[in-house]
Amino acid sequence: MGSFCLWVCFVFLSFVSSQAADETVEGTVFIDGKAAIGRIDEDFICATLDWWPPEKCDYGTCSWGLAGLLNLFSGKFWGVLSYFRKDSNGEAVGAWNYTNAESFIRYTVKKNYTIHGWELGNELCGSGVGTRVSADQYAADTAALQSVVENIYKNVYLKPLIIAPGGFYDSDWFKEYINKTIKSVDVVTHHIYNLGPGVDDHLVEKILDPSVLEGESGTFSGLHNIIKSSPTSAVAWVGEAGGAYNSGHNLVTNAFVFSFWYLDQLGMASKYDTKTYCRQSLVGGNYGLLNTTNFEPNPDYYSALLWHRLMGRNVLSTSFTGTEKIRSYTHCAKQSKGITLLLINLDNSTTVQAKLAFNSTMTLRHKHRSRTSHHKHKVHKTTIIKMPKGTDAKIRREEYHLTAKDGNLQSQTMLLNGNVLSVNSSGIIPRLEPLHVISAKPITVAPLSVVFAHMPGVIVPACKVQP
Repeated sequence: MGSFCLWVCFVFLSFVSSQAADETVEGTVFIDGKAAIGRIDEDFICATLDWWPPEKCDYGTCSWGLAGLLNLFSGKFWGVLSYFRKDSNGEAVGAWNYTNAESFIRYTVKKNYTIHGWELGNELCGSGVGTRVSADQYAADTAALQSVVENIYKNVYLKPLIIAPGGFYDSDWFKEYINKTIKSVDVVTHHIYNLGPGVDDHLVEKILDPSVLEGESGTFSGLHNIIKSSPTSAVAWVGEAGGAYNSGHNLVTNAFVFSFWYLDQLGMASKYDTKTYCRQSLVGGNYGLLNTTNFEPNPDYYSALLWHRLMGRNVLSTSFTGTEKIRSYTHCAKQSKGITLLLINLDNSTTVQAKLAFNSTMTLRHKHRSRTSHHKHKVHKTTIIKMPKGTDAKIRREEYHLTAKDGNLQSQTMLLNGNVLSVNSSGIIPRLEPLHVISAKPITVAPLSVVFAHMPGVIVPACKVQP
């Protein structure tokens, strides 16, 4: 009997303790609406295709199937980058032999294929992967590519972009390269696999660690500052980002939990004026936006789609106080003259009630039933949003809450406002319907969830003039 009482008491105390752990905290999102701090391209969301064959296996797992580029589009090939001689330090020396690349480019023009851009090389910058090329030589080779493209496209109206170097960021290498390609490169690309190898058993822990996520800000800010201080007209892209290299990790990089990393990357990249962000991959490996075998959307596909539909081009400076586990980003809205806020809650037991504060003149707009008139209320300086009396029920926002099915972070099923997101029998994706919430209420962000909040009635100066 004694041991039974001890067991019951232990269970009861554990239950009370776990209940107490689920708490609610208040926080404030500070948004600077005076001017945009960055501006993304209309086609910011991008996804890659890779060439890997079915035999490509990592850590005993073969995750590519028939999703490689050569299987999806037989007969279309990449130009090959070849260098003469390696030296004893593993550096490729000598000029780029562009003969076969030039032949391939001519073939695409002859076939009237529209090519958005030609990228030179893959992971050869900085220390390189396998081998490397000096910044000085890479700059000379980029100039050679530009010359080839200019010659072949001289009678073509739409000319492709010159893109390079497509590798991992190294500040000294990138600074030298950018300053030596002022007239030859249009887009500077870099790759991101900051979570380490796909075989790592601690990937989920890394994804939920704000310090790990924030660690990549050094890359974005460093490249942004180099471009800003250079006379170049080139812009920055993320050319390939899969988070965990060697094809990712099944039920992590293709599961709900990866949307925390992916959306945070999109927000951070935008903040530092990155124009395009290319996810590795559209399909293939364990990090595809689509399932490798049936091509149905993985959770990150829906995250990317919501971003594309809701987040406009102008980026607003945003910060959050109240807990370190909230990641916050704001853009001018894509569907209105208002704003869209992205909140990511990395805490597994804390619900956050988020209020909004602005440090610029802000207009609150609501429409009457007549559709032809509206009221505006201006709020100045830094202030917590407080709706004018009598308008609370009329000014509403749209909320999109993303959670994992059954609370399982490694589930490949995502819920939108509590409803499963899945294609129908015809392969059509579901309608992404928001909740309509009175704007006077704080935004509730449940533990381990993502919220997009579209506020068409909140107008700030940075969003008044947008293309």
